Amino acid sequence: MKKFLALLLSLALMATLLVGCGGGEKETGKTGDTKKVEDTKKDDTKKDDAKKDDTKEPANSKTVKVGITIYKFDDNFMTLYREELERYFKEELSNDEVTYEVTVVDGKNDQAEQTNQIQTFIADKYDVIIANLVQSSAASTVVNLCKDADIPVIFINREPTAEDLDLWDKVAYVGADARQSGTMQGEIIYDLENHGDLNGDGKVSYVMVIGDPENVDAQYRTEFSIKALTDKGIEVEELVAQRGDWDQAKGQEIVAAALTQYGDQIEVVFCNNDAMALGARQAIEAADRKVGENIYLVGVDALEEVVSYVKSGDITGTVLNDHIGQAHTAADVAVKAVNGEQLEKNYTVDYVKVTK
Repeated sequence: MKKFLALLLSLALMATLLVGCGGGEKETGKTGDTKKVEDTKKDDTKKDDAKKDDTKEPANSKTVKVGITIYKFDDNFMTLYREELERYFKEELSNDEVTYEVTVVDGKNDQAEQTNQIQTFIADKYDVIIANLVQSSAASTVVNLCKDADIPVIFINREPTAEDLDLWDKVAYVGADARQSGTMQGEIIYDLENHGDLNGDGKVSYVMVIGDPENVDAQYRTEFSIKALTDKGIEVEELVAQRGDWDQAKGQEIVAAALTQYGDQIEVVFCNNDAMALGARQAIEAADRKVGENIYLVGVDALEEVVSYVKSGDITGTVLNDHIGQAHTAADVAVKAVNGEQLEKNYTVDYVKVTK
């Protein structure tokens, strides 16, 4: 009996030990499962980090800061120009290796304000400055400021003097030859059957609406539009020549006053830009005159609205000032300057005559 009880006790002890071992295996299994979950989380974290790394710029990419100042934002032509300039930098020139960070500011037609803007670009260490000057006469001041800071400057639309461009080798001008645009205006009138002499008195009597007498583009357009006629033997008579500041409302005001004073004597209205030509068209319409029948009107820029009037005959003609070609050229020249390439002094984009 004692032996039997001892046997039962031994069996019970063995069973207890087996249960204990089974429990140990279960816990080990749980520990193994936990480890697998932790490893999976680590793998997922690595994948997330890899995705984050994919969104970063390449290790060798760089950012180039471009500062652009426009003489005033509410100029029709310069609005098209600056928008294309900014788009071209961001959408076509930026790539995996370089990003162009573009800042465009409004000079508000105030040279002191614009000079302060340029000084801010310099203080903020921009890589290149593109300047559409309020006053071309300020070019030497701007060049010297940029030269002292060793920041290239590209002038656009308003041409500095050759002397100003020669002040430094990291300065250039991108634009169109305003003499060409003036000549084309004169040719548009000369190419008419009567050469602009509507009343047949042997001379062309005209009104000249000038953008800004201090601006070289305005000077050339004013001079060469008339020269194109006189060079071909046409006699001319200036009735009014007045400053319109490139502004549509002022163009309307000047032409309205001229029509009141001179009436049917006015045969041609020359405007240094299309904005003023749009104003002139309003004044002509209000005076019950009809472009193409008893008066002619020409502008410069080939704004979309003006081109539509040329097609309908409500404006005699205009001259395409290629804002896309100029914007792309200006940006390309700025990139050359940043890259340390040798610059030419002038980069010219041709005008094109636009008639019905």
